[in-house]
Order: sequence, then structure tokens, then C-alpha cells
Amino acid sequence: MKYRDLIEKMTLEEKASLMSGKDFWQTQEIERLGIHSIFLADGPHGIRKQAEAADHLGLNPSLPATCFPTAATVANSWNVELGEQIGRYLGQEAVAQKLNVLLGPGINMKRNPLCGRNFEYFSEDPYLAGKLAAGYIRGIQEHGISACVKHFAANNQEERRMSIDTIVDERTLREIYLTAFEIAINEGKPQTVMSSYNRVNGDYTNENLHLMQDILRKEWGYDGVVVTDWGGSNDRVAGLIAGNELEMPTTAGETNAEIVQAVKSGKLDEEVLDQCADRLLHLIFTTEQAFAGEHQPTFDIKEHHAVAQQAAEESIVLLKNEGGILPLNPASKIAVIGDFAMEPRYQGAGSSIVNPTALDNTLESLKPFGLNSIGYEPGFERYGKKSRKKVARACALAEQADIVLLYIGLDEVTEAEGLDRQNMRLPDNQIALLEALYQVNPNIVAVLSCGSAIEMPWIHQVKGLLHGYLSGQAGARAILRVLTGEVNPSGKLAETYPLCYADTPSASNFPGKEVSVEYREALFIGYRYYDTANVDVLYPFGYGLSYTTFDYSDLAIDASGATFTLTNSGARDGMEVAQLYVGCGSTEIFRAQKELKGFSKVFLRAGESKTVHIPFDDKTFRYFNVKTNRWEVEESDYQIMIGASSADIRLQGDWYVAGSDAPLPYDPAKLPSYYSGQASHVSQSEFEQLLGRPVPTATWDRTQPLGYNDTIAQCQYAKGWAARLAYHAITFAHWFLWKIGKRSTANLIMMSVYHMPFRGIARMTGGIVNMPMLDGLLMMANGSFFKGLRHLLKERKKLMQTAKST
Repeated sequence: MKYRDLIEKMTLEEKASLMSGKDFWQTQEIERLGIHSIFLADGPHGIRKQAEAADHLGLNPSLPATCFPTAATVANSWNVELGEQIGRYLGQEAVAQKLNVLLGPGINMKRNPLCGRNFEYFSEDPYLAGKLAAGYIRGIQEHGISACVKHFAANNQEERRMSIDTIVDERTLREIYLTAFEIAINEGKPQTVMSSYNRVNGDYTNENLHLMQDILRKEWGYDGVVVTDWGGSNDRVAGLIAGNELEMPTTAGETNAEIVQAVKSGKLDEEVLDQCADRLLHLIFTTEQAFAGEHQPTFDIKEHHAVAQQAAEESIVLLKNEGGILPLNPASKIAVIGDFAMEPRYQGAGSSIVNPTALDNTLESLKPFGLNSIGYEPGFERYGKKSRKKVARACALAEQADIVLLYIGLDEVTEAEGLDRQNMRLPDNQIALLEALYQVNPNIVAVLSCGSAIEMPWIHQVKGLLHGYLSGQAGARAILRVLTGEVNPSGKLAETYPLCYADTPSASNFPGKEVSVEYREALFIGYRYYDTANVDVLYPFGYGLSYTTFDYSDLAIDASGATFTLTNSGARDGMEVAQLYVGCGSTEIFRAQKELKGFSKVFLRAGESKTVHIPFDDKTFRYFNVKTNRWEVEESDYQIMIGASSADIRLQGDWYVAGSDAPLPYDPAKLPSYYSGQASHVSQSEFEQLLGRPVPTATWDRTQPLGYNDTIAQCQYAKGWAARLAYHAITFAHWFLWKIGKRSTANLIMMSVYHMPFRGIARMTGGIVNMPMLDGLLMMANGSFFKGLRHLLKERKKLMQTAKST
């Protein structure tokens, strides 16, 4: 241990006190030993340090900070160096606001397009997500503070996220859901990892010895701090034994007392507590050095805004350009239509909300670009209400224009932390507007703003489609630079766009509604499924257009990787993302048809050629063998593919790889869906063959009393009348608020009340409600109303007396 001498000077109570927060965002201090508090704050795409009362849902405003494009946006850049640059600027702002730990990046896989937090995650592919995250981490930590990679692990739905049990086979867990973390941790070396709310195969992640000890600590050699997601601690002592140092936010000493009692009773070895304290002290002392000088760090707001614009420019994806309608002709009469042109949709909702230092919008940015705008109409109500008058005015304007520039997308209450989307569609009123505009002027260029994949049955009604994703505070100007040709688009999709939601491999198993969610599709998420099962998609993984063209030639393969020539064969300078995919020729072990194993973003002037080398690494040919419980290599000829997308392979060759001679892990006859790749409707019995065990019951046991880990939603079948009444009051309030247009407030009820486990009431209230008081609430819910009320009041009185005495 690095700080054994210091730890030996601490009392047991002092050591325990370090293991949970002092308040909502700060750790505990021990002044007599010179141990100070450190500050943690959200920051996947901008700093959210709240100036007033703290919360985890983005309710109260934070200090102004640069709002960079979200991770889902920057992923489309396929540029690790850009990610590192954004991280560097995030780190600079974090130091200026005296933050020790920046809670990001988030790297969970996009298993399903409806996950409400997909805007905050990079990709459906773990290799791309891991490489980009490692860049962010290096940039952030260059300033001496810590990044915090999250949410570890298999946290791929928002509904019931604090209690859902993810049922996933070991190979899929390793290859799909942990590989991004493995790359980010080994290459980025974050000082902090955040555990997720959910369970994985029965155990909460921060108590899961397999995840936390076998893999994170032992296999990957991680020696940093693990912090719970806010309110994500279940059994504090079990978490500590697993190696989860820091519980956030504060529990006002309640769980500290549990730790002390566990040591005294012998349940917890004090040496385990000492090791946890040692890792936390290292985080405290190393990040403190970022603020050691007398100089007060600041940041240049205009410079950071310019970097946010550059990041957006490189991440915008051109999806359709029929007849070369883009770049826009300056002489064309442009009608600007769409609410998002006036009020941009530029970031997600929830804990990642940033209070921007500036905010560009389209209408105010038009003039410098020399566009001949003949007017603006909002065309639709932002939150879905239909308005014939707005459609009529928009159509009247469109009739006078040469080109309609239509700003559409998803609103802030549709994509939000704590909730999953209900469908993949654009709001009906926006589609109705588009159809009406198409009747009067078919020359429509749509600009799409949303953080995740959507269905586009209307795609034939637009000639141009530019996807800005959620492009940050400078996104409006960045989009205009691409529309006018000042910037040649170079973004490529980091996720697949299916034709419809029903085509998604996890559609029949998302989200888990009660106890668990089963990952029956296994490895076959995203392009791995669509390519292997031969399912047509709207836009494939890695797809994106340019205003120039690129040719690939002269592929050479050797033990170090693939080398080829890339030529800009068009008339404009531009950047191309060349992608390396690998497929295995053997059919002994089921695999996806191809998997991304490398990429390179290359700038080429018009007519220029460059030699590009994409190296192989330790992940190029590996698979996880469940019989040997380790990574193996299968002997085979491998197809080495170089493509402009997963569906546009330009060059291909074979390369023989000697295997590690491991036993075959599967019987193909028992896993026909996986060997065929048709994994969208796997039976329970076949999934159990893959798991190697029966799946747990996925529904609530409605005969049992409610407990700590049951949710408020389960009060619908509670024995106590008060609990059932509370449930109906909550559901009515949500319906009513949604009906009258208070949709953000309605969402808040679902996020912070409806799906909250009972234990979350204690974990998230900073000691206002403790576990003994919670026992009273549960008595009331389970049918003993007056007994529970007496217990609640008694324990509340004891808590207040204790608070007064201290």
C-alpha cells in the first residue's frame, strides 16, 4: 500500500468515513491528517458543476461550461485524436472549476436503439467505443485530474435500471459488453471507474466479484477507484469486499456505521478496508496537485467554442445527396422551416445537461454564409402537438423557395436519462409537415437532430439529409458550414439504422420490464446481426457520404496488419474513414460475418494518394472460450476486409492464423440460431444452452412482501392500501402532466419515483430518510399501515435526536 503509514494513524471510524460522500458531490475529509475533500461532477460532453442545490437529474442549473457534441455525435468522427482533443479541453475546464473527477466518458453498448441514454454512448461496436473513450480519458487526465469511465457494466436500458438483472452469457459479456471497458482502461488508464446500477447475472455490479475482482482487478490489473453510480449501492459491505471504494452520494454516516460493525464482527477484514482507503487516498492526493499552484486556472471561452464547432463539423454525417443538391447554391432561394432552427436541439437530458457558455442558432447564423433566405417558419410544435396553421404557413413559404431547409428531430423529453424511448419514429406532426411540404416543393434538405437511430419511412421525400446528431453549443454554425460546402462532411455512422424497429435483433427482448432482461441475441447486435443474418438496413454501420470520392487499391497483408492505397479521386479536399473488418473462415465456432478490428481517418487533397496501414493487435483474431475461460485464437484463414462501411467492402484478402488449440466450446446442433446468425427470436431453451444454466424467472413474485430492492412501481400489487393508492396517484400524475404538456415533469416522476427501488429512497436523500425509517415505509406498503407509521415516526425522532447531539 502507498499510504500505509497514514492509514495506520486513522481510527476505524475515520477509515469507514472515507468510503462514502460528504454530500452530493464531495468526498469526506479528515482534517487532522491533512486529507481533503475532492469534488466529482458530471461531464461526458461538458462540465456540470451545480452552483446551488445539487441533484443527479439536471434540474438545477450548473456553472457555465462549453457544451461539446455528445459522445454519440463524436463517435461519427471516427477520430481518436479529436476525442483526445475534446478530453483535453474538458479537463482544462474541469481544473478551472476545481473538479477532481470528471464523470465520463460513458461507453455502454447500443444494444437497442430505444435505450434512452444512447445519446451519451459512442457506438454499437466495442472496438470503436473503446478507442474513442481511451482518447477522451488521456485528454482529460493530461491536466492531472481523473476521468471516470462508466457505467460498468451491461447497463443497456434506462427503465428499471436500478434493479434490472442483465442475463448474458459469458462470451457475449466479454466480447461485446466488456471489450470497450478493457480498451478504455488499458489504453486510457482512468483513475476512476463508475459501477452501474443494474445486476449482472444475479449480482449488483458493484458487489459482483466476477466483474469487480476476477476481471477488473485481476485480469485487467486495474488499481484505481471504483465509485457507485449515485444511489447505486445495495449492500455496502458486499460492495467494499468486491473492491468498490466510494459510495455516492452521502448517506449521512449510515453505511459508514455498517462498515465499522462489519469489521468489529469479523464479517469484513480490516485489511480490505485499508486497501480501499489506500486507493481512494491515491486518487485524492494525485488529483489535488492539479490545483496546487497559486495561479487560478481559467479557460478561453471563445477558443473552446471554436473547438466545439470543429468537433461538430467532423462528426456530422451526410446520409443522402440526391442530384447533388448539396452543397447549397448561394443563388438559390432558401426557406428555413422547423422549430429546431430557432431553438436548437443540441444535447441530451438528465445528468449530462450542460449550461452552455454560448449557443449558436441557425437563424442568427445564416447571414455570414451568404445564403438567400426568404424567411422562416417553425412548421410544427416542438413537443408533438399538431397545428394546421403552422403547417399551412410553412407550405406557403416553401412554395416561394427553390430549396426547403427543414430542421427536424427528437425533442428533449423523448431522449432522456432514466427513460427509454417508446418507438423509433419521428413525432407524427413532423412527418405530417414533411409530407405537406413535399406536395408543394420536393426540393427538401432535411437536417436531423437526435442522439440515436430513428426509422425513416419518409426518406424518399427528401433529396438531402444531413444528420447533426446532438452537436453541442456550436452545432448550428457547424451544420451551416457543411451545408454550404465550407466543410466537406466526413462523419460516418457509429451505429446501424434499420429499416424498422422490428428488424432490431433485441426488439423482442427489450426492455426488461420486471425482474430481468435476457440478452438472447448474444453477440449479434448491430451490424454483427444485420450482416450475418442478411437483413437489409436503411444505412449500414460506418456509412457516410462526402462531397468528393475515394478509391481503394493495392491491398497487402502481413503479420503486422493491412496496408493499402487510398486516393481522393474527386475535385474537393476531404477526409475518409477507412475501416478494417475481419471474418473467420472456420465454422466450428459461431461468429459474426465480420467485425471491426481497426480504422484510420485520412485527410487527402483532391487527387492525392496516401499509403495507409491499419495494424493488427491482440484483439484482431481473438474470441472468448467458455470452456477454457480465457481468450483464444481459432486456427483458420481469416478474411481481411477494407471498407468504406460495413456494407461497402472495397478490398479483401485472406490471412492464415495459427490457433491456440483450445477445445471447441459449443455443440452446433444445440445452438442452431447462433450458428446461422438468425438470433432475433431465440427460444428460451436454446438461450439456456448458451448460458449453461436455466434463466431466472423474469416476472415479479406478487405473493411476496415488498422489500428494499423492489420498486415503487411494484406497489401496484402491494398488500397495503396506502401503497396501492400511492401507485395510482403517481401513474395519474404522470398521465395528467403529460396530457397538459408538462412532459419534463412527467418524465421526472418516472425517473426519480416510479422506477426507484425502496432502498433508493434512503440512498438518494442524504440521510433525511434512513434504512430504519424505510422499514416503516415497507411495513405500511405490506399491509401494516399504523404499525409502520409508528415505526417511521419513532425512527425519524431518533434520527433527529442523533443529529442534534452531534
